[in-house]
Amino acid sequence: MEFMKRWMNTRVSQPFDVVVIGGGAAGMLAAGTAAARGMQVCLVEKQARPGRKLMITGKGRCNLTNDCDVQEFIASVPSNGRFLFSAASAFPPRDVMAFFENQGLPLKVERGNRVFPTSDRAVDVVDTLVRYMKRGGVEMLIGQAAKLLLEQGHVQGIELQDGACVLARNVLIACGGASYPGTGSTGDGYVLARQAGHTVVPLRPSLVPLVAKGTDCSEMMGLSLKNTAIRVLDTQKKKEVYSDFGEMLFTHFGVSGPMILSASAHMRDMAPGRYRIVIDLKPALRPEQLDARLQRDFEMNKNRDFINALSALLPRKMIPVLVRRSGILPETKCNQITREQRRAFVTLLKAYPVEISGFRPIEEAIVTSGGVSVKEVNPKTMESKRIKGLYFAGEVLDVDAYTGGFNLQIAFCTGRLAANSMQ
Repeated sequence: MEFMKRWMNTRVSQPFDVVVIGGGAAGMLAAGTAAARGMQVCLVEKQARPGRKLMITGKGRCNLTNDCDVQEFIASVPSNGRFLFSAASAFPPRDVMAFFENQGLPLKVERGNRVFPTSDRAVDVVDTLVRYMKRGGVEMLIGQAAKLLLEQGHVQGIELQDGACVLARNVLIACGGASYPGTGSTGDGYVLARQAGHTVVPLRPSLVPLVAKGTDCSEMMGLSLKNTAIRVLDTQKKKEVYSDFGEMLFTHFGVSGPMILSASAHMRDMAPGRYRIVIDLKPALRPEQLDARLQRDFEMNKNRDFINALSALLPRKMIPVLVRRSGILPETKCNQITREQRRAFVTLLKAYPVEISGFRPIEEAIVTSGGVSVKEVNPKTMESKRIKGLYFAGEVLDVDAYTGGFNLQIAFCTGRLAANSMQ
């Protein structure tokens, strides 16, 4: 009551058991879970509709988890994966799948154990979570948290930007990171965390397209490669940090696509010239097989110019770039190409290098790397070690994972653990 008297001149809501800041995956799951436990819950979301970022995940299909075990999940979280062991054990991917199916949302498993709604509609995932909250009686409030209300090391609620106060003995910060700000993820959680005395690990983009040196990529803009292999080399440490097989895309700034987004998560401490992506354009062929293929193509086109003899081997947009990189004059007749030139061209096709100069802006990233230091959060409860009753869940924490549904699994399991830990 003493605390409430201090705020007599402001609009004060009825006290809640729980206030959840952020209506994303972690926030909605947590709000519904706390309500199912019989708690009075208020969800504060600044967007008119919750789940805006969920709507665009998986190209609008929503890859909501990965059908794997806890150890595989932890291995797919390069930033502080072990911190998630308790959360993932309490609410593993199979339990997440069971939860949505029990809520009436049929699921399917695709390549790489990626889990999607059978409908291929992300909106169905959002609607399922909204119904879950409504059944529990969660009160949804449109507004933006401006600051935490704290007293003697305990959270007492939040103050909204309009000056209104929402009182609660538990507050969950689940308002996302700094990626896709148009969906509402504008870094608000980091401001609140710092107010509570928490350390925020510097932010950087993860699962993000990459900027390349030179003009090669822009010349091939729009070209999508499928069934291609890549290796990511750290030239500073002189080692391979990632390899993959799948799909990628050339853009006006560099490279993108599923393989590239996954690769970006392995690029720590980005610096111009540090990382090189090596593309195997013909992964199904060994060098000697590719050399034999070239010999046949050159024999069939022996009187044609080199640049005009590659249409059966390479996409049209790629030919001028590869010819230039080969050092063979475009007008060279195929029957004049030397054995050394041909073998050098084979090497180029098997190891086409793209020098990386940086990440695209964090606003274009799928997830944010960095955030609230996990050293200051109890991994068994998601409660702050600094402020009693303050919890964190989802992307606001310094944890991020590869593509494949792992980041939403982080959101769901940390949100569930936080809600189940509240008193």
